[in-house]
Amino acid sequence: METTTIAIIILLTSFVLMLVLRFPVALTLAGSTIITMMYLTIPLEVVGQRMIQGVNSYALLTIPFFILAGQLMNEGGLAARLINFAMLAVGRVRGGLAMVNVLACLLFGNISGSAAADVSSIGSVMIPMMKKKGYSKEFATGLTSAAAIQGVVVPPSHNLILYSLASGGVSIATLFMAGVVPGFLLCITLMIVSRILAIRQGFTQTQVIDKKDVPKVIKDGIISVMPIVIILGGIFSGWFTASESGAIAVLYAVIVTFFVFKEIPFSRMWIILLRTFRTVSMVLFLIAASNALGYVLAYLQIPSMVTDALLNISDNPIIILLIINVLLLILGCGMDMAPLILIMTPILLPVVTAMGMDPVHFGIILMLNLGIGLLTPPVGTVLFIGSAIGGVPIMRAAKAMAPFGLVLVVVLMILTYIPQITLWLPRVLGH
Repeated sequence: METTTIAIIILLTSFVLMLVLRFPVALTLAGSTIITMMYLTIPLEVVGQRMIQGVNSYALLTIPFFILAGQLMNEGGLAARLINFAMLAVGRVRGGLAMVNVLACLLFGNISGSAAADVSSIGSVMIPMMKKKGYSKEFATGLTSAAAIQGVVVPPSHNLILYSLASGGVSIATLFMAGVVPGFLLCITLMIVSRILAIRQGFTQTQVIDKKDVPKVIKDGIISVMPIVIILGGIFSGWFTASESGAIAVLYAVIVTFFVFKEIPFSRMWIILLRTFRTVSMVLFLIAASNALGYVLAYLQIPSMVTDALLNISDNPIIILLIINVLLLILGCGMDMAPLILIMTPILLPVVTAMGMDPVHFGIILMLNLGIGLLTPPVGTVLFIGSAIGGVPIMRAAKAMAPFGLVLVVVLMILTYIPQITLWLPRVLGH
């Protein structure tokens, strides 16, 4: 065998073996990279250089800022206030509580940037509330889990930032703009389907805010959605960058959490900072290891091989995109979202750009694809969190989630083959 072929076999075998042995994903990436580089007799100093280079980016400041802002607003009782705010809009219609769930997940996702945080925060309030109003716990759990996936598409999604880094510098601001319309499309379709299913299954009780509480709900709601205005308004207007908007969002979150809502004491700040530090350190180690792996992939010319292989199957973009979607949906069942973004972006991006696809368009498709993977066992992080909150066995939760998961797949196909939906807002705003 040729040296390149043996190196590829070593890379893939060591990677799969370490995953099977349940090594952490970041260590798996670094370990398989080092083993392959040792075979290729590449100096191991290159690993360290590439890992340092991977995290030596100003854009990475965006991630800790948005994670910290989301943690602060989550601790500060933001979820319950957003739910009440959404209830003013659709809580009084039949099946409206299901629609409130979807809308609240969209609003919270616009602040947390994380599907896991979304299902944890909104689910802990909405699932018990829906059960109390006669909804089955399976329906409430399945809907909340699926609705939380909006958080991976809409700004300030942490995963969009990872894609920007993995793609070699696609604008974070442009990606944030591109996620807005698909996010609304997801919200509208999930709201329609959830209402139809709720009525068919007899879950029709409404939830109306008492008139005397309406002014307070509106005031708290406006305060709660202001981070969305800060993040989107500032970036879209060009007043500040994505990193700067994250810093401003943190400052706003501190003021609102500790001096306006006052639900937790300032002494909790240390615990929130520690939790944020743990999350950020894992993400940064993952990025560093992925950058080293990316060097090996480029050295072995694996992206070029994949591009040639897929284009040899068909020269029809419709077929190629369908194959890519199916591949990503399958991979999403077995691995978490962040490492898949960092691994698959340098492999698949050359394929789609060779067909003339916009990297921004592909980024949104990749997010939704891998977001659906968060709902599918055996990994299915978001579904497992929803299942734990709702007290529903995982298979029953998966069965209840299936109709909403199908909606997500339909929207994925629409976004894949109608790029104007994704690219319209960035083009209107001059990006």
